[in-house]
Parts: sequence; C-alpha cells; structure tokens
Amino acid sequence: MESTITQQTRSSAARKFMTRVYGWMFLALVISGVAALFTATSRQLFYLIFGTRFGFFALIIAEVALVWYLSANIRNLSPVTATMTFLVYSLLNGMSLASIFIVYPIGNIVNVFFVTALMFGAMTIYGMFTKTDINSFARYLSMALIGLIIASVVNLLLRSSALDWLISIFGVALFTGLTAWDTQKVVRSAEYADSSEAYKKVAVFAALNLYLDFVNIFLYLLRLFGNRRR
Repeated sequence: MESTITQQTRSSAARKFMTRVYGWMFLALVISGVAALFTATSRQLFYLIFGTRFGFFALIIAEVALVWYLSANIRNLSPVTATMTFLVYSLLNGMSLASIFIVYPIGNIVNVFFVTALMFGAMTIYGMFTKTDINSFARYLSMALIGLIIASVVNLLLRSSALDWLISIFGVALFTGLTAWDTQKVVRSAEYADSSEAYKKVAVFAALNLYLDFVNIFLYLLRLFGNRRR
C-alpha cells in the first residue's frame, strides 16, 4: 500500500514537472509572437531597433547576456528570478524577430509555424518514447552546433546563397535532433522530480532549451521555404 502511494506521488510530481516545462515554453512562445507582431507594427519601436545598427546589436547582446546569466547562475537563482529572466529573454527575442513580418508575407509565416509545430511535436513524442539513448550522441550534437555557428558567422562575410541554403538544411536537422535530446532529458528529470525549488528551476531551464529548439527550427524552415517580399 505504501509503495503504491509513493508511486502515485512520484507520478503526480512527474506530471507537474512536465506541465511546468511545456507550460513555460508555450508562454514564452506566445510572448515572443506578440512582441514580434507589436514591434513590427510600431514604427517608433521598429526604427529604434532596426533603424540603426546600435539598436539591433544592443538587443542581441542583451539576449545573449540573459541566456548566459540564466545558464551560469541557475543554481543560485530563485525560481521566480529564473522564470522572470527566461520570460524577459523571450520578450527581447520576440522583438528581434519582428523583421520576419517585414521580410515574409504573413501567410508564409503562419504556414511555416504550423510545419514547425508538427515537426517539433513529432520529435517530442519520439524523445519521450524512444528506447534509444540519445544522450550518447550529445557530443556529436554539440560539435555540430559549434560547426553551425562557425559556418553562419563565415557566411555573414561571404554572403553565399548556396552556403546559406546548406546551413538552413543543416540547422533544421540539427535542432530537430536537439529537440529529441532535450525532450529525453526532460523525461528523465521528471522521473526524479519533486516540488522543491531546485526542480522548479530545472523546469525553467528545460523550457528555455526547448524554446530555443522550436525557434531555431522555425527560422531555418522560414529561410528555406519562405517567399521573401519583393
């Protein structure tokens, strides 16, 4: 009887943990979407960010600083501070993504978002139920991510459309794989989750990883299949 109660308690804690992770991720996506749309429709705000190089780069630096701060200090932060840092990041990231509404028609954005949601959902299901230990590929995924970053920086100088196309394909494949890996980590964390503050922070950090996976898949798919405005 006692073991049954314990098992039920663990199952309840696991469900709450999973709900927190995907709840924070979904909220962050909503915040980013609203922020992007609002920025794109506000002439003053859009010009403040994209009218000068300083505005855009200041926003990017702020985003990187927030992710670094959350990653480096997650153990020392309170759950409230960790959550607010994540949500502020999603707000700033949404503002930096406002340009997609200028570059691509709204129909393209909606279609690609729908495809991204399907891909993300499929890989999430795979990550939850696969018997394969995706963690064994973690080193290769990390190396591939570094390679993607280097190639993207190089192409900022080369401005090669062919290389951009290859980077986009590789980016979709990489972040699709990272989605499955991050999902598997969430599932394994849920097995030991409880109501402590530590696991509330783990949920926030896991939500951040999944959020980044989703956004990157979306952006790379948009670069591949979005029809730029003439």
